[in-house]
Amino acid sequence: MTSFARKTYFLKDMKRINILVVLFMVLFACKDKSDSKVATTAPLQESYASFGNKVMADEAISTSDMAAAYETIKTADSLPTTFKAEVREVCKAKGCWMKLTLDNGQEAMVRFKDYGFFVPTDIEGKEVIVNGLAFISEMAVEEQQHYAKDAGATAEEIAQITTPKRTLGFEADGVLVKK
Repeated sequence: MTSFARKTYFLKDMKRINILVVLFMVLFACKDKSDSKVATTAPLQESYASFGNKVMADEAISTSDMAAAYETIKTADSLPTTFKAEVREVCKAKGCWMKLTLDNGQEAMVRFKDYGFFVPTDIEGKEVIVNGLAFISEMAVEEQQHYAKDAGATAEEIAQITTPKRTLGFEADGVLVKK
């Protein structure tokens, strides 16, 4: 076989190898591209678990705005609103109430409209968005003791509750819990 013939076979083999390399590159490039497309088309909005009625997360106000709104409410008044806050405490028995932390150090006691739904009992420290009616009420000693018992307070802690308490209340018709 002449050197010319060897070069021709070598070039044909190189052509086949190049075609295979290009094919592999195209296949892997397509795979990588589709994976990145999935990542970029994922919703930018944080994901939440929904309880009760539908809640419009983009309408939620901050805890500082909610604290200021509570300053304007009088006892027996109510204010329809949606706000975002962190769960400080939740009913350990069945998730039938929760307490949310506000920026001014106060907390809002959240109950659910007509006990129509409950939230998970392990959401302390999680972010929630609640929709419903904000109000101010005076909580009786017996009611405070009941909630303390639900929260797992000791008998001594429950016995220390002896005076009515002015509370920031909220009746939620819908809740979003950050996953």
